Amino acid sequence: LMAEQRIRVLLGKIGLDGHDRGIRMIATWLSKAGMEVVYIGTHQTAERMARAAIEEDVDVIGLSFQGADHIPLVRMLADQIKAHGLEDRLIVVGGNIPRRDISVLKQMGVDEVFPSATPMSASVAYIQENARKRRK
Repeated sequence: LMAEQRIRVLLGKIGLDGHDRGIRMIATWLSKAGMEVVYIGTHQTAERMARAAIEEDVDVIGLSFQGADHIPLVRMLADQIKAHGLEDRLIVVGGNIPRRDISVLKQMGVDEVFPSATPMSASVAYIQENARKRRK
C-alpha cells in the first residue's frame, strides 16, 4: 500500500515586507503537523511564487503580510495563478489583515484568511482539511 502523500505547502512573502518571523513560525508548525513545507523567503514576486508552486508541485500556496499592501499584491498573485493554471491549489493568506479586507481577498480567489490573532491550530486544521479538495 502506498503511503499517503504528504500535503505540500509553498510559503513566501511577496513585496517589500521583510518581516519573516511569523511565516517561519508557520512553516515550523506545518512541518510538525506532517506537511512538507517549501519556504522561498521574503521579497518574492507574484510570478516567482506561481513558478515555485508549479516546480514544487504544491497543494497549498500561503502568503504572509505585515504591511498594508496585501490587496494589490494578492491581486498580482491571483493574476499569476490564472496565467499558470493554478486555480486548483488552496490559497491562504495570513498576517496583519484588517477584517474589512477579508471579503475583498476572498473575491480575488483567496480561500481563507488568517488574521494575526488566529490560533495556529486553526490554520493547520483548515489546511489539513482543505488542501486537496480541488486538486485535479
